[in-house]
Amino acid sequence: MDKKIAVIGGGSWATALVKILCNNMPKVYWYMRNEAAVGHILKYRRNLNYLQSVEFDISKIEISTDLIEIIKPADIVIIATPSAFIKALFEGIPENLFEGKVVFSAVKGIIPEYNAIPARYIHKTFGTPYDKIGIISGPCHAEEVAMERLSYLTIACQTDSISEELAELLACRYIKTTTSDDLFGTELSAVLKNVYSIASGICAGLGYGDNFQAVLIANAIQEIENFIDEVSPIHRDVKSSAYLGDLLVTAYSKFSRNRSFGFMIGKGYSVKTAQLEMDMIAEGYYATKSIVEINKKFQVEMPIVEAVYNIIYQKISPVIEMRILSDKLS
Repeated sequence: MDKKIAVIGGGSWATALVKILCNNMPKVYWYMRNEAAVGHILKYRRNLNYLQSVEFDISKIEISTDLIEIIKPADIVIIATPSAFIKALFEGIPENLFEGKVVFSAVKGIIPEYNAIPARYIHKTFGTPYDKIGIISGPCHAEEVAMERLSYLTIACQTDSISEELAELLACRYIKTTTSDDLFGTELSAVLKNVYSIASGICAGLGYGDNFQAVLIANAIQEIENFIDEVSPIHRDVKSSAYLGDLLVTAYSKFSRNRSFGFMIGKGYSVKTAQLEMDMIAEGYYATKSIVEINKKFQVEMPIVEAVYNIIYQKISPVIEMRILSDKLS
């Protein structure tokens, strides 16, 4: 493949994606904001802060803290920065920087300043056509990629040839890929599953058992289906891996930062204390408020989302809110 790919971000997902791409690419362009982390990778071949077990072949990586320098030569740009930092990341960047490029999001969050999924933000900010925008979703945890455990990625784009090309570039011994043309549904589902993962964590923290968790997640996939069908009414099967699979792994896995965040809330931590304790971004925190705002237009019944919103933004007791929610689920 003679395509050039740039990965934007320095966290777990960016690290995992660079690791995967190095299997199939002669060179990967990598932007990181942290100069110390860049220096550490160049000297020790490992990320200073994330997935430290991953050792890189430095001859295959061009890494820099200069965002424009990394993006300019790339044919495909993969954004893997937490959604809360996206606006600041691209402030002052030329609007034509993505001209002629394909842009994929591995953000799995929502841009809080605009209540916008990354695809919409990229389209509105840089004028990139929707048929050149894609999303990389799971079910997949970066931590298991680092351990080279068999994992699955869904590559969604409205242009089949683009999704198929990136799927081929990401496939390797421990990564299997599938493609989809459901850009908006896949991205919204990836946002929503983080909210339901917080709900799952809250319930675990409160002492609810597996029986209740099964009912909670069964209702969660129904909420996802109802919402994305209303926002983007095309045919899709939410029982497939990109939707249900991604929800399950995020709601149940020990690697899920959103579940961990919710668990601490259920145990009595304040939102601020839980965020400080984690020292990582729980995308579902921002997504909850944005989904509630977006749903004012669509009016989809989403009692689980509303319960999480009431707990983390309205400061209603998790005990009381989950007791109310339990009477609404079936």
